[in-house]
Parts: sequence; structure tokens; C-alpha cells
Amino acid sequence: MHAKTLSEKIVARASGQASVVPGQIVDCAVDLLYMHEMLAMCIQPFEEIGVGKVWDPAKIAVTLDHWVPAPNAEIARMHDAIRRFCAAQGIQRFNDIGDHGIIHQLIAERGYAHPGELVIGSDSHTNMVGAVGAFAAGIGATDTAAVMATGKLWLKVPETIRVDVSGIPDKRTVSKDIILRVIKTTGDDGAQYKAVEFTGKTVMDLPMHERLVLSNMTTEMGAKVGMIAADGTTKEYLAHTGRPFHPIAADEGATYAKTFSIDVQGMGPQVACPSNPANVKAVEEVSGTKVDVAFLGSCTNARIEDLRIAAELLDGEHVAAKVRFLITPASQRIYKEAVKEGLASKFLDAGATFIASTCGPCFGGHMGTLASKEVCISSTNRNYPGRMGSPEALVYLASPWTVTASALYGEITDPRTV
Repeated sequence: MHAKTLSEKIVARASGQASVVPGQIVDCAVDLLYMHEMLAMCIQPFEEIGVGKVWDPAKIAVTLDHWVPAPNAEIARMHDAIRRFCAAQGIQRFNDIGDHGIIHQLIAERGYAHPGELVIGSDSHTNMVGAVGAFAAGIGATDTAAVMATGKLWLKVPETIRVDVSGIPDKRTVSKDIILRVIKTTGDDGAQYKAVEFTGKTVMDLPMHERLVLSNMTTEMGAKVGMIAADGTTKEYLAHTGRPFHPIAADEGATYAKTFSIDVQGMGPQVACPSNPANVKAVEEVSGTKVDVAFLGSCTNARIEDLRIAAELLDGEHVAAKVRFLITPASQRIYKEAVKEGLASKFLDAGATFIASTCGPCFGGHMGTLASKEVCISSTNRNYPGRMGSPEALVYLASPWTVTASALYGEITDPRTV
């Protein structure tokens, strides 16, 4: 039996086979299906299948995150349809507004996904959950409806790209900077329908909140999944669930389609410039670029550790004149923790706006869209034209350190100088 990559191990188990090979088409049993407002688009095709009930309500999780709270009557009707569907189907893990979160963060922080599981989500950044050692992939509405009905999904076994990261980056340089460097190397389509497996001491030394960033932005490489082996850090992160922990890693001698070796020794902060996540430059190259908006939020970088970074830099300071600094945590649990720790008052005292957990500003849909010609520096994952509002707006992607430093000075700023 050939040595398997991480994704091959999980797909083999999910399809009931001893071994699978890249390119093979397999039918898999899904361990967890999760959805946000996309569920509203799945209800009709699900009903047309005619099964009546979802295959297993205990294996489905739902939250509202894209438009929170509802900005208009149309979205309110969508939310109402989702609430009624979850109640009728007996879906217990429906996290309604007030106990909600950006879906990927909610799945991670609640411990709904575990190592070795096949996790399917109705969103392209489902990849993030691969940081706990799961095969986590996003699918569209029709496929989601089929999984709701059957608990099954066909998959083409992906080839695996290995990304080996070594070295210790400079101060105030974090995993967001590392993944931007990786995307610069691979391009935004360099892992099309591939599994990306992160390895190396630098990766395995990262805490879970940093690992989640790496897996999240494999979407910006075109990847099917982005994965990190489950180890002691993973076990500690999931200990609160009380579920048995099963570590999982690739076999020695597993075959990879390609290996990228990335040395980040001494590397400083990185910035993805308009309008592509792969258009990455060192912060020094773009320092001084004026910004109108700074945004700290999204599933990529809005965990409590990210908010603590912002509070540290903002403490006793004030956001630059004519700059709007918008902060939204990745979940309401994080929001409550930020209030408890006094971070929220530091944000407000500094002139930032702290709103409930939502995806809204990240995709230009709600609570802070960009006007034509405005320049934003953002902790999000995409900066394609129109992503955060007007297609004529310019979006730079950076870490929480760089975003907050830039908010303070009104221009892109190297956080190491603050």
C-alpha cells in the first residue's frame, strides 16, 4: 500500500477504501456539513429531491453571518426562512444572531470539526477548518442540497502540494505575512484543485489561531483544501469538546505533486497590493500610501489574539483624521471576550467603530462598503476589484499589526516602527 498524504488518508477513510490515488472519483460519507445564508438557496433544490428530512440533523451546523443584523426586508425574509427550516428539520446546531459567528470561526471555536473528518461547507473559505487536520472543502448550493439529503458527496481525489516553511520572521510579522509570501510564490491559481499541506517547524510551532490563517488563504491559491497535521497543539485546542482525539499526519514517503520551500527567516511584514492576493510586496515598498479605511475583521484575522494586537497599538492613541477604522470580531464569543478584557473601550476611545460579528464589510455587502477611489487596508483574504464595494476602490491586504499601524498614521505603515 502506497504512502498517503494527509488528504488521501481522509478521503480513503470517508470513501470506505484502503487507499485512493489522485484523480480517482470516489463517493464519500460526510462527517459534517455547515452552512450560512447559502442555506436559503439550498432549500428549494433540497425539497425537489423529495426526501423530506435531512440525512442527519446532528451532523449539520448553521449560522447567520453575511448580513448581520439583517439590513433590509429581503435579507430578513431569508433569515426567517433559514430559522423555520432549521426548526422543522431539528437542526440543533443553529447559531442564531447573538450567539453567531462567521461560520468558519464558529466551526473551529465550538470544536464541531475534528482531525481526520470530511467537512463540507457552503463557502469557499471552508479550507480554514483544515488547520485542525480535517479535509474541509467548499461546495455550491446544488451539491449542498444533495449532501443535506444523502450525507454523501462525490470527490475527485486531489493531488497534494506541500508547502514547507522554515525560519523565524522579524518582530510583528505573523502567519498572515507568511501566507501572503506563499501566495506570492505560488500565484493565486498555483494550487488549482489541489490539497495544500503545510509542513515545517515554523508551521508546527504556530498556535492554532495562526494556523487557521494559513489554511484559510489556501483558497486564494485556488486550492480544494488547506491542511495542517493534527498534533499536541490541535489536541489542546479541541480539549474542551471532550471528544476522543486522534492525531493524523501524512505518511513518510508520501508523493507530492510539488513542494515549495519557503524561508521566512528575518522576513518583515508583507502587503498584498491591488488587485490580486498574489501581488505581494514588502511593507517598506508601499509605506506612505494614503488610506481612507482600515478594516480588522473576517474569518482570516479577527480572533481575540488579533483584537489584542489592535488594542495594544491603539491604547492611548487615536485613529488618524479622516480614516475610518472598522473592527468586527470573527464571532460573538470573541466580541464578548473583547468587552470583558476592556479591548472594546480602547477601540472606541481611539475613534474606531466596533460592530457585531459579520462578514458584511469583507465582501462589500453590509456595514461598511467602499466608495469609488477609496483606499482600504484590510485583514481580509481577497482584494479583487469590487470585493469590498466599488470596483474602483483599492484594497491592500495585511496583518492586524500592519492594518492597525496604518489606521493610526493614515497611511500604510510598517508596524515595526510604531
